Amino acid sequence: MQAFTSHKGTVAPLDRVNVDTDQIIPKQYLKSIKRTGFGDYLFDGWRFHDEGDIGITPNERDINHNFVLNKPAYQGASVLLARDNFGCGSSREHAVWALQEFGFRAVIAPSFADIFYGNCFKNGLLPIVLKEESIEKLFAEVGAGYELSIDLAAQQVVAADGAVYSFDIDAGLKEKMLNGMDDIAMTLAEKELIDTFETSHKQAQPWLFMRDQV
Repeated sequence: MQAFTSHKGTVAPLDRVNVDTDQIIPKQYLKSIKRTGFGDYLFDGWRFHDEGDIGITPNERDINHNFVLNKPAYQGASVLLARDNFGCGSSREHAVWALQEFGFRAVIAPSFADIFYGNCFKNGLLPIVLKEESIEKLFAEVGAGYELSIDLAAQQVVAADGAVYSFDIDAGLKEKMLNGMDDIAMTLAEKELIDTFETSHKQAQPWLFMRDQV
């Protein structure tokens, strides 16, 4: 998993509440458990007028030029500014994969659905919760080329005018992001302790492991 320490990038505003995971990545594209191949279909129902299919590239589609991510001003955006309850709906981890593959490193919103929020930390996408008034101010300011700087260690978002927005984050989740460690990596980091426990457990209760000798 890619570590997240600090990031500066262009902001794309998605001015919609209750954006669910089926809108982020529609169910017809969930035919793979690989973490790649989903970026082309991010917000598919909004980015395109026609119905797509796996293998059809965006250049072959009927593009909705009025959708924010299709506008020239927001090409290459890496920070998504969103509204309440972002990532609600089903628990599909593909929603995070699609956002990442499209180029987003962080999503800023006043609230997130719990499962989506957790999935972000499992994959290196930083979800930032800011107060509603801060979100409103950012939506009022964002425009072509508008950038934000994010410092995870300091837990701050710095706007183009120098305004600083602080955010809270669980200490354990913060450590995972800073070190680029997913759940498996965090477990493997304790391998020595795990090996010690297994050895002592076998010695204390050997009958539980007799099948290993058969």
